[in-house]
Parts: sequence; C-alpha cells; structure tokens
Amino acid sequence: MISRTDVEAAWSLIRPHVRRTPAIELAAGSLGVAAPLALKLESLQLSGSFKGRGAFHKLLATKVPAAGIVAASGGNHGAAAAYAARALGHKAEIFVPTIASPAKVARLKTYGAVVHQIGAVYAEARAASEKRAAETGALIVPAY
Repeated sequence: MISRTDVEAAWSLIRPHVRRTPAIELAAGSLGVAAPLALKLESLQLSGSFKGRGAFHKLLATKVPAAGIVAASGGNHGAAAAYAARALGHKAEIFVPTIASPAKVARLKTYGAVVHQIGAVYAEARAASEKRAAETGALIVPAY
C-alpha cells in the first residue's frame, strides 16, 4: 500500500518540474450530478495532462541510462514522457500505433522525441518499444 510518506516523497521529487493546477468546485446539481463536484484542471499541466507527474517521477526516481527512455503511447503518456525526458536532458523514443493522430505525433516531435509509428494498435506499439529497450538498454517508461 502507498503511504502518505510515499506520496510526500514523490511530491518532493517532482515539485520543481510540475505545476500546481487549480481545482474548481461545482455545486450539487451541476452536470446532472446530485453531489457537489470538484474538477482538477490537469489539462493545464506543462505536458497537457496528469501523466507528466508519473513521467517525471519515473525519470527522477530511476537511473536513466545513456540510451535514454522509450515509451509506448496513444497520446498523453507519450507527450508526458517526451516532455519530462527533454526537461531532464534525456533522449526519448516514443512508439505509437499508426492510427495515432497527426497532431499528437507532431506534439511528440516538438518535445524532441524520436517517434516510431508501428502497429495498428497500442499493444503492437508497446511490443516494439519493449524490443527497442532490450536492444538499446533504454529505460522503459510504462503508461500505467
């Protein structure tokens, strides 16, 4: 089980690299939900989603080899991994399925990643990323 101490340690590692994003509260009845709601605006995170928190933690808590990192993604995880790698001075190779949107592929490239479009589905892109990591010694940054 993850403890409060674990969470605080993770926060101290990633804090300099992520934004504290706002939460907005909605009254009961909003959006058709009877209870009050709080929405965390992680879309304002530097890499565009909450996935940056995990990517930074993985790269800061693990020794990244000279070969850099590899990740498989359908979108947000790849952007987060590429963004974190660039920010920390590491190479990144991101594997996406051939159905990945051109906008997401372009975004990965703006973060300095080498992008491989392989396979019709995510599982095939992930298998290719694992093969590449075995060949190069790069660190796998898993999506989950």
